[in-house]
Order: sequence, then structure tokens, then C-alpha cells
Amino acid sequence: MARIAGVNLPNEKRIEIGLTYIHGIGRSRASAVLEQTGISPDVRVKDLTEKEVATLRREVEQLEVEGDLRRRVFASIQRLKDINAYRGIRHKRRLPVRGQRTRSNARTWKGPRPAKAGKKR
Repeated sequence: MARIAGVNLPNEKRIEIGLTYIHGIGRSRASAVLEQTGISPDVRVKDLTEKEVATLRREVEQLEVEGDLRRRVFASIQRLKDINAYRGIRHKRRLPVRGQRTRSNARTWKGPRPAKAGKKR
């Protein structure tokens, strides 16, 4: 099992998909990393050599992933909350931030509907 950026990559997956298990690496970035290292995207994680794992590890270390990325995102949201920006207020109230409607949707954010007195279901 290859361990890159503190994440164990699943053995049976193709390396292109396995890299997406790292926070901050999606399909396009995984493809770019594999292109830079010269590793075929069709290789399974379990079939990687130690040399290939080492080159992948070096390449991923240059990117902002996992803990560093999570800290930066958290700091950005915290800054919006501290300066009382509109987006920060939406984050504080646990409401949609990006302009979605909340009159009829947003149940994920708002939680289950409150029970109405006298209404039978």
C-alpha cells in the first residue's frame, strides 16, 4: 500500500484514481502529476515500484494538499467571519453561501423541517 502525503492509497485502484484520495487532488491534478512524473495512469497502486512512489511523493509534496490546504481554507472562512462579510455571516448561520435559494430548498444546511403543531403527516 502506497502512502503519499499521509494518506494510504487503495491498492486495487488505478493510480490516477488513487491519487484523488488525497485532499486537494482531483482528477485533473492527478493526471497532471502523472504526466509530469511519466507514470502511466493505468498502473494499479499495488504495481508501483518504490522508485515511482518516491517520485510521486516528491511531486505531491510541492503541492498544497491535506493539512496545509485544510488550514488555509479554514483560515479563509474564519477571516470572512471575523470581518463580518456577507459570506462570513452565511457561514456562521450555517446557510448556503453561494447565492442558492433557501425558501424551498437548502435542507442539507438548514436541517429537517420543524414540526408544525396540529398537522398530521
